[in-house]
Amino acid sequence: MADKITTNADGVLQVTSNPIIPFIEGDGTGVDIWPAAKLVLDAAAAKYGRRIEWMEVLAGEKAFKETGNWLPDETITAFRDYLIGIKGPLTTPIGGGFRSLNVALRQILDLYVCLRPVRWFQGVPSPVKRPEDVDMVIFRENCEDVYAGMELEAGTADAEKLRSYLHDNFGWDIREMSGLGFKPISKFGSERLIRASIKYALEHDRPSVTLVHKGNIMKYTEGAFMKYGYQLVRDEFADVAVGWDDCGGKPEGKLLVKDSIADITLQQVLTRPKEFDVIATMNLNGDYLSDALAAQVGGIGIAPGANINYVTGHGIFEATHGTAPKYAGQDKVNPGSVLLSGVLMFEHLGWRDAAADIVRALEATIAEKIVTYDFARLMEGAREVKCSEFASAIVDRL
Repeated sequence: MADKITTNADGVLQVTSNPIIPFIEGDGTGVDIWPAAKLVLDAAAAKYGRRIEWMEVLAGEKAFKETGNWLPDETITAFRDYLIGIKGPLTTPIGGGFRSLNVALRQILDLYVCLRPVRWFQGVPSPVKRPEDVDMVIFRENCEDVYAGMELEAGTADAEKLRSYLHDNFGWDIREMSGLGFKPISKFGSERLIRASIKYALEHDRPSVTLVHKGNIMKYTEGAFMKYGYQLVRDEFADVAVGWDDCGGKPEGKLLVKDSIADITLQQVLTRPKEFDVIATMNLNGDYLSDALAAQVGGIGIAPGANINYVTGHGIFEATHGTAPKYAGQDKVNPGSVLLSGVLMFEHLGWRDAAADIVRALEATIAEKIVTYDFARLMEGAREVKCSEFASAIVDRL
């Protein structure tokens, strides 16, 4: 009999060998990549006597067609009750409704960490000389910054009212016909994101955490994020971690917490990638960095992602790319993003054996140059296969 995933008194996930896991197939190419990923996930779990009871829930176009609602309450309830879920890409409604269905899920469930590991898999085509040097884990804040941003349209009465207020009360001289926006960065939100990144680095034996920010210009939002991080190290992790300024860059066996300006970071992850291990940053910086890094190791089509609340135990694992509707139903695209998100999910559940098997089988398949079209066009002597055939080849190598 299948079981709900629960947490114990310490907030640790309790997972049986037959858990119930909600899934969203996804829009566009979701009809192709989800079945392919599921095939591999089921086969890897079965090796160890485990079986997932998959429970479909609706969101996006499929939900709208069947219920008239882009994100039904039943879907939110399922993810809340069953703790862990996985999803394909979702369409964002145009001209109304949610700003983004993905953002809505993250904010409603308070999934404050966007976890984006970025590493190279042997044989994957890359535009850089040494993609093997890229091995980073990004902790991107999911509920503040621009994702919680508030805006007023240029020329509206409200925008002019606020512009006048800022001029009269703060002496801010803002041009007429300016759109106005605010991005909140709180002490609470910053600390819990940075705390999660430090714990992850310690648990995975990573030597450093880098706080990425633009605090040289935005001193009271992004600069505050950096300051909150360094103070958190002193207050909660002094026995196992140390900030750069407190040790002169010589951590003496402790986890080193340092910081880097966002623009130079985007250069250095290209030129000096070995200097970065775990990165903790705000929402917009994390968006730029995760996609830029994905390009170095094969593209966003093979980039996994997870949205996690480490306090409540909730997590939704997702393909990080778009829906690509022009390819939908063609059994063509690479299922790597949602599959590797499933690998992240297995690791989160404690199924590290099955997760490692999938990674090894994926690498073996690519090493034999059995790949989908996106890789085949960049590799000499590749054997181009369909999405479903790629999944079957991975299963054969499990």
